[in-house]
Amino acid sequence: MGSDAAAEALAYGWEHWPRVGSMSNPAGYLFRVGQTAARATRRREGFLPAPSTAELPDFEPALLPALEALSDSQRVCVLLVHGYRWTQVEVAELLEVSPSTVRTHLARALANLQQALEVSPHDH
Repeated sequence: MGSDAAAEALAYGWEHWPRVGSMSNPAGYLFRVGQTAARATRRREGFLPAPSTAELPDFEPALLPALEALSDSQRVCVLLVHGYRWTQVEVAELLEVSPSTVRTHLARALANLQQALEVSPHDH
């Protein structure tokens, strides 16, 4: 699904480059094209496939449903900042929002994840 969405975004960018290339943030626009393509092909059973029990990595199994329950904006911010180690400013530039909007998405997402996973920031 992800590689298909990326291919769709690249093909769209190649085909429409005169228009896309003149945009203030062509990468952000193409990110949205890929995101739309991924939504169109999303499977009925959910955003993330359920892992087989034989291949479970060392993480909380409730994390996947908790991530799925986040809004798209919250999930993108959490994955880019905490999963891929992007800075909040980089995420803000990609999504064409302010850094404070990214901070708000992150704060709300982390609060939702803590509630869903029944943990607090002091449970180390």
